[in-house]
Amino acid sequence: MRTQWFVIHTLSGQEQKVKESIEKRLRAEEMSDYVREVLVPMERVVEVRNQKKTVSMRKLWPGYVFIDMALLDEDNRIIEKPWYFIKETQGVIGFIGGDRPEPTPTEDVEQIKAQIAASEEMERPKVNFEVGETVKINNGPFLNFSGIIEEIEPERGKLKVTVNIFGRNTPVELEYWQVEKG
Repeated sequence: MRTQWFVIHTLSGQEQKVKESIEKRLRAEEMSDYVREVLVPMERVVEVRNQKKTVSMRKLWPGYVFIDMALLDEDNRIIEKPWYFIKETQGVIGFIGGDRPEPTPTEDVEQIKAQIAASEEMERPKVNFEVGETVKINNGPFLNFSGIIEEIEPERGKLKVTVNIFGRNTPVELEYWQVEKG
């Protein structure tokens, strides 16, 4: 049976429960032949809480679960067994595309997987910064100073911020997690 990627719409905040439920019921209901992989795309993000850097996971597509499964036969008709297996999973609203689910191109899912893998290596800030924005420094030697973002280096996770120290504008290089929006 050929499998294709589909997107399942879930109740908000239930993505992980839906994934776990599907994976748990696969063997019990003999659906392993139909479902190959269940994916909740998430990335690592960094934020500062109480002067400490914390890393958490953020869903890339809140409310959606990607699933690699055999749902359509050779004539593009829905195979009922896997259709009802997913539709009856607690927390599932339905497939994207409704009663005629459209497969998601494999290239799109590969891009999502690459994005997930990249986030494992590089920590993303929970907040997006912009040049010219004022930020408050919440860590390091310039604690409690405010500055203006002059440059953003996403590949290094650093910001160049101009801080006014003793009446002089001084450029300072800081990591994302050392500042917060001012």
